Amino acid sequence: MSRLSSSRSPLAAVVALAAAVLSAGDGNAAPGARDRDRDLVPVSPPAPPPLAVPSTPQSPALALAALDRRIADLDAEEEVSKRELTELGGKIAEAHARSLARGRAFYRLTRAGMLPVGGGFNELVSHALRVERSRRSLAAELTSEKKLRERGVLLSHALERIARDRVALASQRTAMDAARLAVEDEARRQQAFDRAFEMSSGSTEYVAVYGGNGAAPAALPGGFASSKGRLLFPLAGRSEVRPAKREGTDGPGLEIKSALGAPVRAVFGGRVAFADRYGPYGRLVIVDHGDHYYTVSGNLAAMDVKVGDEVSAGERLGTVGDEGRGPMLYFEIRHATQTVAPGSWLGL
Repeated sequence: MSRLSSSRSPLAAVVALAAAVLSAGDGNAAPGARDRDRDLVPVSPPAPPPLAVPSTPQSPALALAALDRRIADLDAEEEVSKRELTELGGKIAEAHARSLARGRAFYRLTRAGMLPVGGGFNELVSHALRVERSRRSLAAELTSEKKLRERGVLLSHALERIARDRVALASQRTAMDAARLAVEDEARRQQAFDRAFEMSSGSTEYVAVYGGNGAAPAALPGGFASSKGRLLFPLAGRSEVRPAKREGTDGPGLEIKSALGAPVRAVFGGRVAFADRYGPYGRLVIVDHGDHYYTVSGNLAAMDVKVGDEVSAGERLGTVGDEGRGPMLYFEIRHATQTVAPGSWLGL
């Protein structure tokens, strides 16, 4: 065993000498390996811009457009990364095959041991050079394969990040779209509410019903204005009434306490100009009684009429609701856009 070890020491010295010789001419080690390594330097994907919508004020449409562009950029980045990852699979397989071939060749050369000694010192040096060159080629192939695999890991992480970003952006877009629709819906309600008081039918001959006891209605000679003090009370039975107003109006109005779900009726005949939820009024119905006179019935639990319906005095408009301050009907009378005190109109 000692003889074998001592017999190999000259080869080790020659290999070391060969390594020193090859270090002076690295270009011969692995043809094309340096170019391949230079092409395979892993580069981290560029960091994506922040997901948050810019804090500078902009219209909802512009914000949504910016978010859609960001989502489109993510889609494009994902497509490029997936394509590169697919191509990388083939390159890794080829690099692995080259590494195996280089490894087998290196193994065969190192197994030669002292066999070339019979050819003299020059043959031994040549053999040592071949061994060192094979080792360097194997190292270059292994480095190339490693860099390819590292690039694959980077691409996999990039795809995971893209998936997370897309989920976050999709949630953000859903929230922004819902907010935009809510703003548009509120603007539509505001326009409809304002428009309800801008147009009015002409003088009418609607009939008011008093008492709410099913008795035949009495015919009145004039319209809504001539019925002041004799309008039908909006709720049947006795109720607690107190002056009140809603945010955004000068009032005055009335809060009429009643049982939850009690029927709310029209105080005079007319046409429904508005039936929807609106701000502090909650669900409300506006009835146009002609000559620019309107009644507003708010805080409803349900609405039984729709815009354009013709209603007669005593006809059910909806039911009493509770917006958090107890069941009550909020009632107003308006002439054009001006709110008038309703108490005297109802004979209170």
